[in-house]
Amino acid sequence: MTISVWRYSHLALAISSFLLLTLASVTGVILAFQPVTEKMQPYRAADLDKVTLAQSLPALRKTYPGISELSVDAHQFVQIKGSDADGKELLAYVNPITGKILGKPKPVDEFFQWVTALHRSLFIHETGRFFIGLTAFLLLLITISGTALIIQRQRGVKRFFTKIARDNFAQFYHVVLGRWSLIPIFIIALSGTYLSLARFGLIDINKASTKVDFDKIKSGPKKKATDFGVFKQTTLSQVETVEFPFSEDVEDYYTIKLKTGEVAVNQVTGDILSEVKYPKAIMLTNLSLDLHTGRTSIIWAVILAIASANILFFIYSGFAITFKRLGSRTKNKYEAEESKYIILVGSENGNTFSFAQAIHQQLLKKGEKSHVAQLNDYRVFPKAEHLIIMTATYGLGDPPTNAVKFKELLQKFPQSQAVLYSVVGFGSHAYADFCKFAFEVDQIMAAQGWAIALTDIHTVNDRSPDEFSLWAEAWSQQANVQLTTLQLQDTNKNRLETFTVSANTAATRTDGTFTLSLQGSKKLKVTSGDLLAIYPADDHRERLYSIGVVDGKIHLSVRLQSHGLGSSYLHCLTQGQKIRARIVNNKHFHFPTDAPEVLMIANGTGIAPFLGMLNQNKAKKPCYLYCGFREQASYTAYQDLILECKATARLKQHHIGFSREGKKQYVSDLIKDDAAFVAALLERKGVLMICGSLAMQKDVFELLDTICSERTGKTLSYYRSRDQILTDCY
Repeated sequence: MTISVWRYSHLALAISSFLLLTLASVTGVILAFQPVTEKMQPYRAADLDKVTLAQSLPALRKTYPGISELSVDAHQFVQIKGSDADGKELLAYVNPITGKILGKPKPVDEFFQWVTALHRSLFIHETGRFFIGLTAFLLLLITISGTALIIQRQRGVKRFFTKIARDNFAQFYHVVLGRWSLIPIFIIALSGTYLSLARFGLIDINKASTKVDFDKIKSGPKKKATDFGVFKQTTLSQVETVEFPFSEDVEDYYTIKLKTGEVAVNQVTGDILSEVKYPKAIMLTNLSLDLHTGRTSIIWAVILAIASANILFFIYSGFAITFKRLGSRTKNKYEAEESKYIILVGSENGNTFSFAQAIHQQLLKKGEKSHVAQLNDYRVFPKAEHLIIMTATYGLGDPPTNAVKFKELLQKFPQSQAVLYSVVGFGSHAYADFCKFAFEVDQIMAAQGWAIALTDIHTVNDRSPDEFSLWAEAWSQQANVQLTTLQLQDTNKNRLETFTVSANTAATRTDGTFTLSLQGSKKLKVTSGDLLAIYPADDHRERLYSIGVVDGKIHLSVRLQSHGLGSSYLHCLTQGQKIRARIVNNKHFHFPTDAPEVLMIANGTGIAPFLGMLNQNKAKKPCYLYCGFREQASYTAYQDLILECKATARLKQHHIGFSREGKKQYVSDLIKDDAAFVAALLERKGVLMICGSLAMQKDVFELLDTICSERTGKTLSYYRSRDQILTDCY
């Protein structure tokens, strides 16, 4: 609920102020270049923080006896007024020590004057100033709410500047530029708000002038101006103006206006006749003006220009994100109450809806009644047979805004009939709580008496079309719904590579399993755990196989299925034959080089990628293999390579079970016998990898869930969300 408050507040503030904010930002970008152009003038006096009034004033008065005023502006230009030796009016920038004239002030550029008036008051005087001040305050609130949203997105303040998952262009750079522009935009907003409050008298900035008691003015002892104590202690960097005595009469005195106050100084004795300290509000006003305009620093002025330009981008990207989120709302052909397929989506920014639509449209084309809704719209679906839940995770493992009510609604509205369900989690490995909410949803669904898992939970990293297609392939097979090529999946024939068959054991095997070796291009990037996508009928139908890479060759382990499109095609390949296929980067199932230990679990043909991973384990990381086969004959094809890996210390231990021979053990039985070791490995931050059939994975998961709860006190989802359990099962 907190997320919603911040998001809707952020959006409401942006909508209510975007017109004036756009105008203020455009003029702000322009005005940021005014101090840049002015500071480039050759009038700047150096080291004003070292030049004292004792050094400067006597020298200037000697050179210009008719001097009446000295001023130092924000650019550190020293300007004098008065009359020269010929009695003519004098107004010039000078060197404060030598008195050399550096140039004469020029009128403010008319264009900058016009833009300044527009920026400050919209040409409607005090009314305009009010609206501009209000806009600055709204920008301050927008900045605060935006900061809260980034903190929520990044899982806390400490992770504020950590890596951001790449969303669409607008979403990604809205966050990235928002983080880097946060401080200058906050300063712009705060200083603008403060200046407006000061302008309307809500902050007291009245300066009190010095009051001199003329009866107490002394006429002696006379001192030189170079010896005045106050002159020696005051540098030009502290000065705004100095008003010189009009005559040599003792009652005429120096008036020095500093940034912090005002001082009246006896021109004869150097005594301080009166002194006034300005209130802190005046100093804060001057600081706000410096920060808001960038008049004191070229670098800061450029930063302000960039920040103002970023505000314009935020206005664009913010509305782009909003329209995308609104556009993701689905117009359903069928009502939820009459639909067989219900697709529920949890998405913070609308990105997940595109994946839901890909499945939804496929079902509609097949004449099925499908309905897409948000997770918060869950209710009783009287004719539902399939429930597909696609959800992202937000914040510290929290549900997206449109999914916060789902858990409550699920308990409130149980379905009256059995429903097959499948959960797909979307997230990024850049975050520690990868797909945490999806795992929670999967656990809650498993606890519902009416819900039957059709597939195990599947995760998609960084909205990968390939990873999503892996789930779609598994779901379509289990649901017996043939999906054509999804629009998200690019199977352009130009992407296919040519592979040559190096070996095929199909002719020599009688147990239904065979191994296939392929040789691809040397430039081809492939690693064990990736997938080989083939098109057996040279049409849209794609089949995926896990691969291992040994000595540069791609190895597949395949079981021949009766009427199997893919396995039959591979079974008939002969040595030297060429095929067209593509490699699917399956990086979530690559060998975890950062893990201290790796435990590999496979049944049947799922062993292929593990053989490749063991072969590449040149660092001899402790690896343990638990594998189940039907009989010894199935194991024989891999035995030599397994024993070689063990002899070279690339495999530390291996455990083999046969379901139709000897003790008749399944791979889950092997895991159960070593439950204490498996739990300890997880606690040591080791990684479990599972490859094989979905039925095997389901059995292993049930066993692992029991092991984790009994021996570690944690849930299976705890380890899955931390990438300690990796799966590649179909």
